[in-house]
Amino acid sequence: MPELSSLWWFFTASLVLLLIPGPSVLYVTGRTLDQGRRAGLLSTLGLACGDLVQVLAAVVGLSALVASSETAFNVVKYAGAAYLVWLGVKRLRTPDPDPAAAQADEAPARSPRIFTDGLVVNALNPKSTLFFLAFLPSFIHSGRGAVWSQTLVFGLVFVVVGMATNAGWALLSSLMRQRARKSRGFLRAERYVVAGVFFVLAAATLATGLTSG
Repeated sequence: MPELSSLWWFFTASLVLLLIPGPSVLYVTGRTLDQGRRAGLLSTLGLACGDLVQVLAAVVGLSALVASSETAFNVVKYAGAAYLVWLGVKRLRTPDPDPAAAQADEAPARSPRIFTDGLVVNALNPKSTLFFLAFLPSFIHSGRGAVWSQTLVFGLVFVVVGMATNAGWALLSSLMRQRARKSRGFLRAERYVVAGVFFVLAAATLATGLTSG
Protein backbone atom coordinates (compact mmCIF):
# COMPACT_ATOMS: atom_id res chain seq x y z
CA MET A 1 0.00 0.00 0.00
CA PRO A 2 1.48 3.41 -0.96
CA GLU A 3 2.23 5.94 1.78
CA LEU A 4 -0.42 8.60 2.38
CA SER A 5 2.09 11.30 1.49
CA SER A 6 2.78 9.62 -1.85
CA LEU A 7 -0.94 9.31 -2.53
CA TRP A 8 -1.42 12.98 -1.70
CA TRP A 9 1.35 14.13 -4.03
CA PHE A 10 0.10 11.84 -6.79
CA PHE A 11 -3.44 13.14 -6.32
CA THR A 12 -2.23 16.76 -6.46
CA ALA A 13 -0.06 16.15 -9.53
CA SER A 14 -2.88 14.32 -11.29
CA LEU A 15 -5.37 17.07 -10.48
CA VAL A 16 -3.09 19.80 -11.84
CA LEU A 17 -2.39 17.75 -14.96
CA LEU A 18 -6.04 16.92 -15.62
CA LEU A 19 -7.28 20.46 -15.05
CA ILE A 20 -5.20 21.55 -18.05
CA PRO A 21 -7.30 21.17 -21.20
CA GLY A 22 -6.12 18.13 -23.14
CA PRO A 23 -7.52 15.38 -25.39
CA SER A 24 -10.07 14.14 -22.83
CA VAL A 25 -11.31 17.68 -22.19
CA LEU A 26 -11.65 18.33 -25.92
CA TYR A 27 -13.54 15.08 -26.36
CA VAL A 28 -15.97 15.69 -23.49
CA THR A 29 -16.48 19.32 -24.51
CA GLY A 30 -17.17 18.35 -28.11
CA ARG A 31 -19.67 15.68 -27.11
CA THR A 32 -21.44 18.03 -24.69
CA LEU A 33 -21.68 20.91 -27.16
CA ASP A 34 -23.04 18.49 -29.74
CA GLN A 35 -25.46 16.37 -27.73
CA GLY A 36 -25.94 17.98 -24.33
CA ARG A 37 -25.07 17.47 -20.67
CA ARG A 38 -26.21 13.84 -20.52
CA ALA A 39 -23.98 12.89 -23.45
CA GLY A 40 -21.06 14.73 -21.85
CA LEU A 41 -21.46 12.87 -18.56
CA LEU A 42 -21.85 9.52 -20.34
CA SER A 43 -18.68 10.30 -22.29
CA THR A 44 -16.96 11.09 -19.00
CA LEU A 45 -17.95 7.69 -17.63
CA GLY A 46 -16.79 6.00 -20.83
CA LEU A 47 -13.42 7.78 -20.72
CA ALA A 48 -13.00 6.75 -17.08
CA CYS A 49 -13.62 3.11 -17.99
CA GLY A 50 -11.12 3.48 -20.83
CA ASP A 51 -8.58 4.78 -18.31
CA LEU A 52 -9.41 1.80 -16.12
CA VAL A 53 -8.55 -0.51 -19.02
CA GLN A 54 -5.21 1.30 -19.28
CA VAL A 55 -4.64 0.88 -15.54
CA LEU A 56 -5.35 -2.84 -15.66
CA ALA A 57 -3.05 -3.14 -18.68
CA ALA A 58 -0.29 -1.46 -16.68
CA VAL A 59 -0.93 -3.75 -13.70
CA VAL A 60 -0.57 -6.94 -15.73
CA GLY A 61 2.33 -5.59 -17.78
CA LEU A 62 0.55 -5.17 -21.11
CA SER A 63 1.39 -1.44 -21.26
CA ALA A 64 5.10 -2.20 -20.99
CA LEU A 65 4.75 -4.88 -23.65
CA VAL A 66 3.00 -2.50 -26.05
CA ALA A 67 5.51 0.29 -25.43
CA SER A 68 8.44 -2.08 -25.96
CA SER A 69 7.18 -3.16 -29.37
CA GLU A 70 7.00 -0.53 -32.08
CA THR A 71 4.63 -2.71 -34.09
CA ALA A 72 2.21 -3.22 -31.20
CA PHE A 73 2.39 0.46 -30.28
CA ASN A 74 1.62 1.52 -33.85
CA VAL A 75 -1.31 -0.89 -34.05
CA VAL A 76 -2.86 0.74 -30.96
CA LYS A 77 -2.03 4.23 -32.23
CA TYR A 78 -3.48 3.77 -35.71
CA ALA A 79 -6.55 1.96 -34.40
CA GLY A 80 -7.24 4.84 -32.00
CA ALA A 81 -6.73 7.46 -34.72
CA ALA A 82 -8.92 5.56 -37.17
CA TYR A 83 -11.72 5.35 -34.61
CA LEU A 84 -11.57 9.11 -34.03
CA VAL A 85 -11.60 9.80 -37.77
CA TRP A 86 -14.63 7.52 -38.11
CA LEU A 87 -16.42 9.47 -35.37
CA GLY A 88 -15.62 12.72 -37.16
CA VAL A 89 -16.84 11.48 -40.53
CA LYS A 90 -20.00 10.08 -38.95
CA ARG A 91 -20.70 13.47 -37.37
CA LEU A 92 -20.20 15.27 -40.69
CA ARG A 93 -22.70 12.92 -42.33
CA THR A 94 -25.30 13.53 -39.63
CA PRO A 95 -27.94 16.06 -40.78
CA ASP A 96 -28.25 19.32 -38.88
CA PRO A 97 -31.06 19.32 -36.29
CA ASP A 98 -34.29 21.13 -36.91
CA PRO A 99 -33.78 24.72 -35.66
CA ALA A 100 -36.99 24.64 -33.62
CA ALA A 101 -36.15 21.37 -31.89
CA ALA A 102 -32.49 22.28 -31.48
CA GLN A 103 -33.24 24.67 -28.66
CA ALA A 104 -33.73 21.73 -26.31
CA ASP A 105 -30.84 21.14 -23.92
CA GLU A 106 -30.54 17.47 -24.77
CA ALA A 107 -30.22 16.01 -28.26
CA PRO A 108 -31.45 12.47 -28.98
CA ALA A 109 -28.59 10.04 -28.48
CA ARG A 110 -27.96 6.37 -27.84
CA SER A 111 -26.52 6.07 -24.34
CA PRO A 112 -24.65 2.77 -24.88
CA ARG A 113 -23.01 4.14 -28.04
CA ILE A 114 -21.85 7.34 -26.34
CA PHE A 115 -20.42 5.38 -23.41
CA THR A 116 -18.70 2.86 -25.70
CA ASP A 117 -17.18 5.59 -27.86
CA GLY A 118 -15.56 7.18 -24.81
CA LEU A 119 -14.28 3.83 -23.55
CA VAL A 120 -12.72 2.88 -26.90
CA VAL A 121 -11.16 6.33 -27.42
CA ASN A 122 -9.30 6.19 -24.10
CA ALA A 123 -8.53 2.48 -24.17
CA LEU A 124 -6.78 3.01 -27.54
CA ASN A 125 -5.07 6.24 -26.50
CA PRO A 126 -1.28 5.72 -26.80
CA LYS A 127 -0.63 8.84 -24.70
CA SER A 128 -2.35 7.16 -21.77
CA THR A 129 -0.17 4.07 -22.23
CA LEU A 130 2.98 6.20 -22.12
CA PHE A 131 1.64 8.20 -19.17
CA PHE A 132 1.20 5.14 -16.98
CA LEU A 133 4.69 3.97 -17.90
CA ALA A 134 6.52 7.29 -17.52
CA PHE A 135 4.70 9.22 -14.78
CA LEU A 136 3.20 6.68 -12.42
CA PRO A 137 6.36 4.61 -11.68
CA SER A 138 8.07 7.63 -10.08
CA PHE A 139 5.60 7.33 -7.17
CA ILE A 140 6.09 3.60 -6.63
CA HIS A 141 8.50 2.42 -3.91
CA SER A 142 9.68 -1.17 -3.62
CA GLY A 143 9.42 -1.15 0.16
CA ARG A 144 5.69 -0.36 0.17
CA GLY A 145 4.38 -3.65 -1.20
CA ALA A 146 3.98 -5.33 -4.56
CA VAL A 147 4.45 -3.09 -7.58
CA TRP A 148 1.21 -4.28 -9.16
CA SER A 149 -0.86 -3.34 -6.09
CA GLN A 150 0.69 0.13 -5.89
CA THR A 151 0.12 0.59 -9.62
CA LEU A 152 -3.52 -0.36 -9.17
CA VAL A 153 -4.05 2.07 -6.26
CA PHE A 154 -2.39 5.00 -8.03
CA GLY A 155 -4.22 4.15 -11.23
CA LEU A 156 -7.60 4.15 -9.49
CA VAL A 157 -6.81 7.54 -7.95
CA PHE A 158 -6.04 8.88 -11.43
CA VAL A 159 -9.29 7.44 -12.82
CA VAL A 160 -11.39 9.05 -10.07
CA VAL A 161 -9.67 12.43 -10.44
CA GLY A 162 -10.06 12.28 -14.21
CA MET A 163 -13.74 11.44 -13.93
CA ALA A 164 -14.34 14.37 -11.57
CA THR A 165 -12.49 16.92 -13.72
CA ASN A 166 -14.09 15.73 -16.96
CA ALA A 167 -17.52 15.87 -15.35
CA GLY A 168 -16.78 19.47 -14.40
CA TRP A 169 -15.86 20.31 -17.99
CA ALA A 170 -19.05 18.58 -19.18
CA LEU A 171 -21.20 20.71 -16.88
CA LEU A 172 -19.40 23.89 -17.91
CA SER A 173 -19.76 22.99 -21.59
CA SER A 174 -23.46 22.34 -21.04
CA LEU A 175 -23.91 25.92 -19.82
CA MET A 176 -21.97 27.18 -22.86
CA ARG A 177 -24.17 25.06 -25.10
CA GLN A 178 -27.38 26.52 -23.74
CA ARG A 179 -26.17 30.00 -24.59
CA ALA A 180 -24.56 29.17 -27.93
CA ARG A 181 -27.51 27.22 -29.35
CA LYS A 182 -29.62 30.38 -29.30
CA SER A 183 -27.53 31.43 -32.29
CA ARG A 184 -28.48 30.02 -35.71
CA GLY A 185 -24.86 30.49 -36.77
CA PHE A 186 -23.72 28.07 -34.10
CA LEU A 187 -26.34 25.52 -35.15
CA ARG A 188 -25.09 25.65 -38.74
CA ALA A 189 -21.43 25.30 -37.70
CA GLU A 190 -21.93 22.84 -34.86
CA ARG A 191 -21.31 19.58 -36.71
CA TYR A 192 -18.18 20.98 -38.38
CA VAL A 193 -16.79 22.14 -35.03
CA VAL A 194 -17.45 18.78 -33.37
CA ALA A 195 -16.08 16.81 -36.34
CA GLY A 196 -13.04 19.09 -36.28
CA VAL A 197 -12.44 18.18 -32.63
CA PHE A 198 -12.40 14.48 -33.52
CA PHE A 199 -10.00 15.09 -36.43
CA VAL A 200 -7.64 17.15 -34.23
CA LEU A 201 -7.62 14.36 -31.64
CA ALA A 202 -6.89 11.83 -34.39
CA ALA A 203 -3.95 13.95 -35.59
CA ALA A 204 -2.63 14.24 -32.04
CA THR A 205 -2.88 10.47 -31.65
CA LEU A 206 -0.93 9.90 -34.87
CA ALA A 207 1.75 12.34 -33.67
CA THR A 208 2.35 10.27 -30.54
CA GLY A 209 5.61 8.33 -30.67
CA LEU A 210 7.51 6.05 -28.33
CA THR A 211 10.17 8.72 -27.87
CA SER A 212 7.85 11.73 -27.82
CA GLY A 213 5.88 10.85 -24.67
